[in-house]
Amino acid sequence: MSPVAAQAISTGRLDLLPLHVEHAEEMASVLSDPALHTFIGGTPDTPQALRARYQRVTAGSPDPAVSWLNWVIRLRDESCLTGTVQATVSFSGHGPIAEIAWVVGTPWQGRGIATEAAQGLVDWLNQQPVHTVIAHIHPKHRASAAVATAAGLTPTDEWHEGEIRWHRSIRR
Repeated sequence: MSPVAAQAISTGRLDLLPLHVEHAEEMASVLSDPALHTFIGGTPDTPQALRARYQRVTAGSPDPAVSWLNWVIRLRDESCLTGTVQATVSFSGHGPIAEIAWVVGTPWQGRGIATEAAQGLVDWLNQQPVHTVIAHIHPKHRASAAVATAAGLTPTDEWHEGEIRWHRSIRR
C-alpha cells in the first residue's frame, strides 16, 4: 500500500486544511476548554506543547506502512479554526483501514461542524485506497456517537481501551 497524504477537503461550510505546525497557536485556544478532555482524559495543551505535537505528527509515521493524516477544521464564514479531524491509515488482514477521530472546540459545538467535518473526511476516504473506516467512542459520549452515525459508522460489540469500536465498510 502506498502512503496516503492529507489533501484539502471542502464541504458546504468548512475547509479541512492539512495540519501545519503554524496552526498550533490558534488551535491551542480552540482546544483550551478542559471539558473537551472529559472522555479522552488529559488536559489542554499549551501552544508550545501543541507545536511540539504538531511537529511530530506532521513529520509522519515512522512506519512507512502507516499514514498519519491530520486536518484543522476552518469555518469558512467566520474565517476561524474550530477543531480537527484525523485519520490513521494502515493495513490489516482485510485491507487498508482508516481509524478516524474528531474534536470541535466548545464554542462551536452544537452547530453540526463535527458531523459535517466527519462526513467530509469519510467521503474523501471513500476515494482513497481504504476499505474500512473505524472510530473508537466512549459509551457515554452521545454527541460523538451521533457524529459517527451521521458519517455512516455503526457500533460493534468490540471494545478498545474503554471505548466502543464503530465500523463502516467501503464498498468498491
